[in-house]
Amino acid sequence: MSDLRLDATQLDRYSRHVIMDEIGPEGQQRLLEGSVLIVGAGGLGSPAIQYLAAAGVGRLGIVDDDVVERSNLQRQIVHGDADVGRPKVESAADYVDQLNPDIDVETHEARVTAETVGSLVAEYDVVLDASDNFATRYLLNDHCVLTETPLFHGAIYRFEGQITSFTNDRGGDGRSDTDGDETSPPCYRCVFPEAPEPGTVPDCATTGVLGVLPGTVGCIQATEVVKYLLGKGGLLEGRLLLYDAMDMSFEEVPVRPNPACPVCGDDPEIESVSDVAYEGTCEISAD
Repeated sequence: MSDLRLDATQLDRYSRHVIMDEIGPEGQQRLLEGSVLIVGAGGLGSPAIQYLAAAGVGRLGIVDDDVVERSNLQRQIVHGDADVGRPKVESAADYVDQLNPDIDVETHEARVTAETVGSLVAEYDVVLDASDNFATRYLLNDHCVLTETPLFHGAIYRFEGQITSFTNDRGGDGRSDTDGDETSPPCYRCVFPEAPEPGTVPDCATTGVLGVLPGTVGCIQATEVVKYLLGKGGLLEGRLLLYDAMDMSFEEVPVRPNPACPVCGDDPEIESVSDVAYEGTCEISAD
């Protein structure tokens, strides 16, 4: 940790953090020194970008290869009508610049691939998955497991959302399962071993999505990231939080590590992201 060096403007901006015993100036400095790669500047990425920047997370990388469309504006709230046709990463970066000049924003106008994921993720402390497709989710999961990079997941569908967190700490932290044996944390493949067949899960362009839904889910993802960077509170690791906006209900489902998981299990088959075809069901490539 660097010497504390919050200036007068920062002490004012982050005063509601600084006065909290759980954060204080040391915690705020920790946030300012933190870095997050946000994959996706759409519905989930928008609130995550807003609140991470407002909280003072000092370096944000934003990855997206899409441009702003007018149909995005019902839910992707870092973009405005004047941004239609602009790259989402540029629009999002401009939003952060207006919100908080403390934040360094690095834009990556690209799609995350097996060839680029390593160089992208290596530059950041944690990854926030705000993607909208299974190929990217599995690719990020596998790479983050292999590199022990914390990954914060969220997904939405019509009126429903799901959130969980994966610290990917394989070093043994002394936690035990119900039988008293030490256990590693689960990963995304422990919950969903393979992606559904292409075409079986319609996207929001086909089925629609409640505009405020990604705000709730993305904010929870951002909350998890902030707590992780602070080293405070309990994370959703080992728990899948399900949110139903129509019923205004939350359900928590326990998630246990799968000993047969191909990437984090007892005898993993995936040693590199090059072992997987990240299209279709994201299966391990046949030799």
